[in-house]
Amino acid sequence: MPYSLSSLIPDKHFRVPSACGVSGIMNTSGERFSGEVVVTSMSVMRERGNGLGAGFAAYGIYPELKDYYCFHMLYDSAYAKKNTEEYLANHYEIVESEPIPTRKNPRIKEVHILWRYFLKPKFPETVTEEDFVVSTVMFINEKIEGAFVMSSGKNMGVFKGVGFPEDIGDFYRIDEYKGYIWTAHNRFPTNTVGWWGGAHPFSILDWTVVHNGEISSYGVNKRFLESYGYKCTLMTDTEVIAYLVDLFMRRFKYSPAITAKILAAPFWKDIDSMPEEERLLYSALRMNYGGALLNGPFAIIVANRNMMMGLNDRIKLRPLVAAVKGDFLYIASEEAAIRIVCPDPEIVWAPKAGEPVVGVLRSEESVSLKV
Repeated sequence: MPYSLSSLIPDKHFRVPSACGVSGIMNTSGERFSGEVVVTSMSVMRERGNGLGAGFAAYGIYPELKDYYCFHMLYDSAYAKKNTEEYLANHYEIVESEPIPTRKNPRIKEVHILWRYFLKPKFPETVTEEDFVVSTVMFINEKIEGAFVMSSGKNMGVFKGVGFPEDIGDFYRIDEYKGYIWTAHNRFPTNTVGWWGGAHPFSILDWTVVHNGEISSYGVNKRFLESYGYKCTLMTDTEVIAYLVDLFMRRFKYSPAITAKILAAPFWKDIDSMPEEERLLYSALRMNYGGALLNGPFAIIVANRNMMMGLNDRIKLRPLVAAVKGDFLYIASEEAAIRIVCPDPEIVWAPKAGEPVVGVLRSEESVSLKV
């Protein structure tokens, strides 16, 4: 009996090329609000995922311990936890150590140990504190089998796993946290496996990234990052984006606008037609950082403790919408994800290809929103 195409490819009708959903909400005055808001935003984009990954990043959630690095950890076994804690104890003062609070959810089949530590580094004078923390994350993810660092920043955390956003949010009790920036993701894996560590957001220090799309330049980007000491071990293309942002915006201290023009660089034909000053700048960026160019379709939301940025690839192959009301900046894959939590925004727009939308805390800069 001949096989039909449908029987050979059972999910052929469910491959949504523009799938994965992202949402980010920021209060530029620093006022904290419940994570329930971003869960609601994600709830209308359920069809953008398939239950194989979802997650949240939250800023401002640990004000009482804001001076310490908070490591959110995922362990496959008690043995991995023991090895990691021995390593941490040799390099950090462990101020707090406790399970990440969860509640039972019938749709979440959790098989990992989820733990958080608040840490004070014992770092040598030869490196900066932040570089020391980055090296810790690289070591644990690469060298300690069964251990994975979900996030490692101050006064923030990443909560992620295998499931739909509403269920992951319920499981991690996201409604009980308050933060001034929230980003979220609903995953539809296409090229990489769906597993707890492979869910978004991806993070290093307090940088987090959620991503809709795929990075076809992963191999080139990975080799570029390895020359600066980063290790890509998490079996997904999105990991490179988090490390590239950390490299350019923290280590090199480039602005979000310049970083955007490296990651989503203009085409050479467009650079050639620019005024001389711009042409020289963008030519230099392309020649020096060609290995950091992200090829392939993408829409990303990047955040850290001071800012949130939305960015499309240079020909906008993935949807991204932004809106503003009062002190709030909203960025999402769909306008519906914004309007369900903000029915009457002051302005709604679709950012242009390769042009970042950046919200900045008013305490950090006099201009709170750059479009």
